[in-house]
Amino acid sequence: MKPIFTIHAGEYLVGSHIETRLKGVKVWIPSKDTGVDLLLTDQDVKKTVSIQVKFSKDFLVTNMEDLFQRNLSSCCWWTLNREKLEKSEADYWIFVLYTFNHKNTHFVIIKPAILLNLLDKIHGKQKLFNSYLWVTEKNKCWEARGLKKQDHMLIAEHRYSNDDRDFTKFLNNWDQITKEIY
Repeated sequence: MKPIFTIHAGEYLVGSHIETRLKGVKVWIPSKDTGVDLLLTDQDVKKTVSIQVKFSKDFLVTNMEDLFQRNLSSCCWWTLNREKLEKSEADYWIFVLYTFNHKNTHFVIIKPAILLNLLDKIHGKQKLFNSYLWVTEKNKCWEARGLKKQDHMLIAEHRYSNDDRDFTKFLNNWDQITKEIY
């Protein structure tokens, strides 16, 4: 028997995190895939925030050298479509970075227009973006796709600096959502 409705792991992790940590926020699941994976409301269902969830496996454990294993928490990869970002009806896109070494989860929470602007600055205007989000042991988040190995080493050594690639302000930043809900 085939189920008529399922959610993927990333949606489950986001919904579960919200229900346990953001008191007073209700999580709703749409019955049809329209580019909004979760709808969040306040208790009175007067204020809403729509969410698109993106999940990736962690490539740190399987694809990275020892130095990276010691100093990074998670390394994930997404292929993102420009048109979907431009036309997104979601208020926020949430990237779920599950860390296999530590068995915890990081979330990069960002408005689609801001994400597109950053990707354009980093990679130029493309139809498809390949994006690597890396989280360090010191809770810094970097977009690392296209960097040279030397820069990857600087990220791992906590010495890298580049404002356009610094996604730390979006890392686990639930305040931007709660400000719209509460």
